[in-house]
Amino acid sequence: MKINTNPNKIAAAIFDMDGLLIDSERMALSCWHDAAEQLGHAIAAEIPLGMIGMHSSKTEAYLHAALGPHFPVAQLRATTHEIYLARSHETINLRPGVIELLDFLTHSAIPCAVATSTKRAMANHHLTISGLWPYFQLAVCGDEIIHPKPAPDIYLKVIAQLGVHAANCVVFEDSNFGAQAGHAAGCRVIMVPDLLPATEQTQALEIEIVDSLSAARSILEQGHA
Repeated sequence: MKINTNPNKIAAAIFDMDGLLIDSERMALSCWHDAAEQLGHAIAAEIPLGMIGMHSSKTEAYLHAALGPHFPVAQLRATTHEIYLARSHETINLRPGVIELLDFLTHSAIPCAVATSTKRAMANHHLTISGLWPYFQLAVCGDEIIHPKPAPDIYLKVIAQLGVHAANCVVFEDSNFGAQAGHAAGCRVIMVPDLLPATEQTQALEIEIVDSLSAARSILEQGHA
């Protein structure tokens, strides 16, 4: 792929998946609570919320810190995973404005890729069952990088595979970890918060924050692509 060095031209669009392309975060939250209930426990709403955008390698330590050393964290994670697998094989809803934005990028001949903390097998399943895979040239997943978001590694790997410059890429993210990762990689970031608002740390990056993917598309349609 030819490298585009024009700073005013978008050479590629890179998307997070959960909570941005697909409405999976709400389903995941309910799975955590239902799993805890199956194990005879109740967990506060803010505990699974705190894992939004978090790589799976960090969740065990996070849960032990939040729930205490004697909580059956391993059982909670395993039961949550089982419930999530069962529910995600039934249906996955798209976030509002996804198809319109992807169609716009396709018609504008802007290559698209996915950078998700989700493992490859699950990401392939979600992108397939949701019908989104045909829009994307490639995906890099959470089990294919060493340092997860908010480190920039996953975005740097996508950029290298696409053969473009970071400054010519626009990253779409819903989570604070993801927005910080895209910014650290040197990309333009458009954040579309889902369940959690942008933190002060994220806002200090002076990235674009909008309330929907439709609003994000409008920004690009106004001549910034």
